[in-house]
Amino acid sequence: MSKMTPQDYMERESRYGAHNYHPLPVVLERGEGVYLWDVEGKRYYDFLSAYSAVNQGHCHPKIIKAMCEQAQKLTLTSRAFYNNVLGEFEEYVTKFFGYDKVLPMNTGAEADETALKLCRRWAYRVKGIKDGEAKIIVCENNFHGRTITVISMSTDPDSYGGFGPYTPGFIKIPYNDIPALEKALQDPNVAGFLVEPIQGEAGVFVPDEGYLKKAYDLCKKHNVLFIADEVQTGIARTGKMLACDHEGVRPDILILGKAISGGAMPVSCVLADDEIMLTIKPGEHGSTFGGNPLAGKVAIAALEVVKEEKLAENAERLGKVFREEMRNIKSEIIQLVRGKGLLNAVVIRNKPGKTAWDVCLAMAEKGVLAKPTHGNIIRFAPPLVITEEQLREAIGLIKDAFKQFE
Repeated sequence: MSKMTPQDYMERESRYGAHNYHPLPVVLERGEGVYLWDVEGKRYYDFLSAYSAVNQGHCHPKIIKAMCEQAQKLTLTSRAFYNNVLGEFEEYVTKFFGYDKVLPMNTGAEADETALKLCRRWAYRVKGIKDGEAKIIVCENNFHGRTITVISMSTDPDSYGGFGPYTPGFIKIPYNDIPALEKALQDPNVAGFLVEPIQGEAGVFVPDEGYLKKAYDLCKKHNVLFIADEVQTGIARTGKMLACDHEGVRPDILILGKAISGGAMPVSCVLADDEIMLTIKPGEHGSTFGGNPLAGKVAIAALEVVKEEKLAENAERLGKVFREEMRNIKSEIIQLVRGKGLLNAVVIRNKPGKTAWDVCLAMAEKGVLAKPTHGNIIRFAPPLVITEEQLREAIGLIKDAFKQFE
């Protein structure tokens, strides 16, 4: 059989797979640390980190070791029985983030759905809202996943268009707008406010300083749950363990996913205190794979790596270097550079032949992988294990790519 070309791999995906993604035309087969290699052996700097799932770098030896050891013992029991790992994970993660309880799931979208169910149940059992009347405030340009309920709160036609009817119960307000939140909170049936501390998918939109704290204080005043979706911003990505930590905010419900497994497998969880978490009783919510022993061991190792290797501190320090260097690029197509820690974006002035997609193709040619979001924004989010030397080398390649568009 003749060796497959990159084109062969791409055509095979296109022929047999659903067309719900538009990948950059590179075919990857190996990863280590901050690097990826394609099927022809070309090495790239990864500046997407699987949408911030591989904060600890590709195939981190400690995480993979934990995974392999557990995989040879026990992978899944379901929650029909106890297993000897789940409690260990639950104790570790609740103490790590400072909550009474955790509810483990698999994906970020599932964790978001879990948080919505918890919020509604709390509204009826604790706050005293009439059954079926609870409302949850969400922000325009949010991204919380792809389920029917989650797209029902989206303002992006690509996400919700043609998938109705939609789930009711959401109030949409502008992001980073305290007066709008204050107004929405006047409704006595509001149970929660679901927010991304930084809107990642919307193009790394960083709110004004103090926004989260003011929003949190308003929620407290109105007896409304402050729910933080930290699936993409959590686990050290923005220069603190959680993006909410920048303003000293402790969410009532905390949603985590992606990097809690270091990219080794789907793991997510929701953290809350007893008053909220214990409103859901046996048989009322669950998941066959949620809380499996393999995920438990992987997640403990992944969180240990973040602490041991001081990844939050590294993200904070190198993020400043990255933004400063990007702002120094003299290019007519760069409109704006923004971000926090190692979650950053460059906004491009799209012109024919000079779009964000074109820039990403040029960067891939030079050996840096990143992907446009919302047409004209390039998100830059390397694994947090990156060194300053590696970062500066990658920045050099990014600058070379931008030079082609002057």
